Amino acid sequence: MPKNSKVTQREHSNEHVTESVADLLALEEPVDYKQSVLNVAGETGGKQKVAEEELDAEDRPAWNSKLQYILAQIGFSVGLGNIWRFPYLCQKNGGGAYLVPYLVLLIIIGIPLFFLELAVGQRIRRGSIGVWHYVCPRLGGIGFSSCIVCLFVGLYYNVIIGWSVFYFFKSFQYPLPWSECPVIRNGTVAVVEPECEKSSATTYFWYREALDISNSISESGGLNWKMTVCLLVAWSIVGMAVVKGIQSSGKVMYFSSLFPYVVLACFLVRGLLLRGAVDGILHMFTPKLDKMLDPQVWREAATQVFFALGLGFGGVIAFSSYNKQDNNCHFDAALVSFINFFTSVLATLVVFAVLGFKANIMNEKCVVENAEKILGYLNSNVLSRDLIPPHVNFSHLTTKDYSEMYNVIMTVKEKQFSALGLDPCLLEDELDKSVQGTGLAFIAFTEAMTHFPASPFWSVMFFLMLINLGLGSMIGTMAGITTPIIDTFKVPKEMFTVGCCVFAFFVGLLFVQRSGNYFVTMFDDYSATLPLTVIVILENIAVAWIYGTKKFMQELTEMLGFRPYRFYFYMWKFVSPLCMAVLTTASIIQLGVSPPGYSAWIKEEAAERYLYFPNWAMALLITLIAVATLPIPVVFILRHFHLLSDGSNTLSVSYKKGRMMKDISNLEENDETRFILSKWQLLPWNEGSWSSEVCHQEPLFLRKDR
Repeated sequence: MPKNSKVTQREHSNEHVTESVADLLALEEPVDYKQSVLNVAGETGGKQKVAEEELDAEDRPAWNSKLQYILAQIGFSVGLGNIWRFPYLCQKNGGGAYLVPYLVLLIIIGIPLFFLELAVGQRIRRGSIGVWHYVCPRLGGIGFSSCIVCLFVGLYYNVIIGWSVFYFFKSFQYPLPWSECPVIRNGTVAVVEPECEKSSATTYFWYREALDISNSISESGGLNWKMTVCLLVAWSIVGMAVVKGIQSSGKVMYFSSLFPYVVLACFLVRGLLLRGAVDGILHMFTPKLDKMLDPQVWREAATQVFFALGLGFGGVIAFSSYNKQDNNCHFDAALVSFINFFTSVLATLVVFAVLGFKANIMNEKCVVENAEKILGYLNSNVLSRDLIPPHVNFSHLTTKDYSEMYNVIMTVKEKQFSALGLDPCLLEDELDKSVQGTGLAFIAFTEAMTHFPASPFWSVMFFLMLINLGLGSMIGTMAGITTPIIDTFKVPKEMFTVGCCVFAFFVGLLFVQRSGNYFVTMFDDYSATLPLTVIVILENIAVAWIYGTKKFMQELTEMLGFRPYRFYFYMWKFVSPLCMAVLTTASIIQLGVSPPGYSAWIKEEAAERYLYFPNWAMALLITLIAVATLPIPVVFILRHFHLLSDGSNTLSVSYKKGRMMKDISNLEENDETRFILSKWQLLPWNEGSWSSEVCHQEPLFLRKDR
């Protein structure tokens, strides 16, 4: 501290007071540490910087109400994955058995880390870059990696909103345009489109009319102009929702977060009234216990937990940074996590009820088609009429009658049976046909809705729901990009937000090529998953092992007014990082054992075929993963070798009446300000000297000896 520092006094208690060390120690009256915070700066520039940060914290926007904040967190965490990815994983991984690993990982990883992100964001009141620089400067790259992952996710996520916009406007027709195959007329002859006839009307509309997809990722095929326009509409909607920050996005959340629940409730009631709905729901809740021991199931459950709660993206931290210091984020973590899980289960009930209805329709269609084959064989004497049970009536053939007839023919004609080409037409087989991700929403669900009375109404409601779910998640994703950058670099909010949307639209043109859907698969399944896991692990380590779990728990007690459950201490300290390390290792091994690939739609075959990514696509994928994780080691190296300043040469402690805020970094050995620290007692390091050596970080609270 300069020897000639002056004493400045203010009459109003909420203005800054800057005093020399001697003046502070010479005060005759004791300092009320509950009502004031100390401010000592090593240099003039340091004083100005701290003053600016204090004023910025005071002027920081805040949520209009607690409800608005909760809806924002729900809107961010509850997204499209709850509607199509969670039901697909249930269907694929053993029905009710999948809920066991998901719930276990939600409790030991999801909720503790969600609470951790809420707490650090609320306490430090900065975006992800500022938060992790504050907790541990050498791990400040975590915040930059979060921003990059948010960018990757936002690029393809808004494309999905664009697809929903396309289907939304196409839904204002009767009959729905994907309800029947198109007819091609060649003179007086009319034939059904061969590609559609081989697949189905909804599949054809998705791949040919909507995406106009190419046969592989290597065949670009140029831009799909319809999807380009829809992408522009999607980015325009997102831009208008986030341009003013939480002032604009907070109001949008009232509709975008609540409307999907209205639609889900309507679909659940309608779905339960459908014939065959119970079959679908029973199929969902019938557990296949062998799946619970499959490591792949646990790995996919962990990934779903990360994406479902928005862990590692920075959106959770950004939203919580606009809270008041005394907000009960402990309650918020439990509430939002429960609502997220409840929404996933509700959406799964709706999906399986509708898929049960669809499975019954497809099973009846199978019975009719195969019954016609059997009648043909009877008329051509290929089969004897003695094989048909006497009570069977072909004009009113039930699935039970067909099953009995099928078994008799298979037993008698065992050697020639395969040549007959008869299908068993089992309802279980239809229910077991898992459809992944976009295929569930844009093929399976849309096909089921074509059989609904007033199908256009249900279609409009469904895709409007998808748009709102996607919008809520995109608002959080954009907050994960803009809030840290604006906080750190003080760029103009509106200009930077609009610039991000424009930039993302032009980069997003990659996804609206005819091969764009394959790039969506690359980004969704691979480019974000591994970096996200690494980010979440390092967040946990930064707080629990470097900053110190005991110290962090003590500061939470100061902030919340009560001590969080001891459960969180053990989760943060031991269980969560160990589980995540195992799951990350499993993910890396899985990538090595099963090379990444994608499902390509082959036009000539009118069917999907699994293809591996070519070498150039693998190089792009590896580059994306490297770019997302690179800031972490780069910032660590730069700060370790003092090539990048972390503000470690000044002691800056601010005091204002009624608030307590710390901005202290490590001190030089002979710094004069160590004199003042001899008069003050800091909260204990608890975790040993390793913490201070790695991060040079003091506790968030500075307390005078009582």
